[in-house]
Amino acid sequence: MRRILIVGAGQAGLHLALGLQQHGYDVTVVSARTAGEIEHGNVMSTQFQFDSTLRYERDLGIFFWDGQPPHTPGTRFMLGGDGPAPALEWSAPLKKPGADIDQRVKMSRWLRLFEERGGNVVIGAATVSDLDRWAADYDLVVVAAGKGPLAEMFERDAARSPYTRPQRMLSVVYVNGFQPDPAGPGDHSVDFHLLPGRGELIVMPAITTSGPCHILFFEAIPGGALDVFGDVSSPQEHLDRFVELLERHVPWVCEQYGKLELTDAGGTLRGGFAPTVRRPVATLPSGGRALGMGDVVVANDPITAQGANMAARSAAVYLDAIIEHGDRPFDGTFMEGVFETFWVRHGRVTTEWSNMALAPPPPHVQEILGAASRFPAIGDRYIAGFDDPNDFTEWFLDPDKAAAYLAEVAGAAAGPVR
Repeated sequence: MRRILIVGAGQAGLHLALGLQQHGYDVTVVSARTAGEIEHGNVMSTQFQFDSTLRYERDLGIFFWDGQPPHTPGTRFMLGGDGPAPALEWSAPLKKPGADIDQRVKMSRWLRLFEERGGNVVIGAATVSDLDRWAADYDLVVVAAGKGPLAEMFERDAARSPYTRPQRMLSVVYVNGFQPDPAGPGDHSVDFHLLPGRGELIVMPAITTSGPCHILFFEAIPGGALDVFGDVSSPQEHLDRFVELLERHVPWVCEQYGKLELTDAGGTLRGGFAPTVRRPVATLPSGGRALGMGDVVVANDPITAQGANMAARSAAVYLDAIIEHGDRPFDGTFMEGVFETFWVRHGRVTTEWSNMALAPPPPHVQEILGAASRFPAIGDRYIAGFDDPNDFTEWFLDPDKAAAYLAEVAGAAAGPVR
């Protein structure tokens, strides 16, 4: 039986661990916290997932929240202007609903499940020397702990990492009391509010430790009007300041946030990081190798809601590759190859799109978002791209392809010339 060590008990690490466990591998997971500490700690992410990555979990029998509200069948985009209403607004359905499960809920349940099924769990913050000591006892070492010294073992890939500093500062609140927009499709939609020169507000229905809630988060341009959370000293102060920004910068949602309250004392999060792609193989002090996955090797800004989706995709690709590899050694060639498979299938386009979203929108993107308010087919295709970003190479990322697509849609809407 092949022995595999996975350091990190998040979306990528536990997904892979549970999958390997089902296929008979001897798996050890190193988690910095117990399941109880995860469940009762602070929120860690915003973690919305689309249908294609939820299917990975359903196929493994580890998605336990089907049938629980809220479901999220639709999205809305609003472009802020100078007045009390959005300058531009359009909506589009998701082909199949997505879901946002608080990682405190999901990871605590997954870690308990892994233990119940006989998995080995080591609790503690692993160091590089720990990893070096353990590596000789395992056929493969996978690092899925996205921050800290272990992640820093993996060299930054400068060619794939255009940014060296954070492009957005994130401020998150998990709240109850968010009211449906009476003019909108209901309370189960993901709403994107684009605030030119300031950043973005994203609103998502979710399931947290106490049940249904909403997650609101500002993506603030560093040093700008929304980047004002550096000195908050309590969760309530964080929420109060958040509401002040809503009143000032997103007045069209004023009827929705009049009764907001935090879901719990751990329901806030703030910070920022430079989007980074790292090389997938790290050499340990004694000469052994470790394979990086998830946020360790591809950490995109959450502006495109791809973080948990990318982690799930990496786990699915790595799981298939490990199983297909059979009894052969997990050498450097295997490690480089499995990451490149993930990069080509999922990572490259998602990263290019996410990095584009952090910059001022180029003219062709402005045209696309404007046209989506007139032609539903454009909005539908754009939203479908969140579940399959590879489609963006066919029309969204390239100005010439975008122009051709917009002309095609406009021509079809005009009908045949008589």
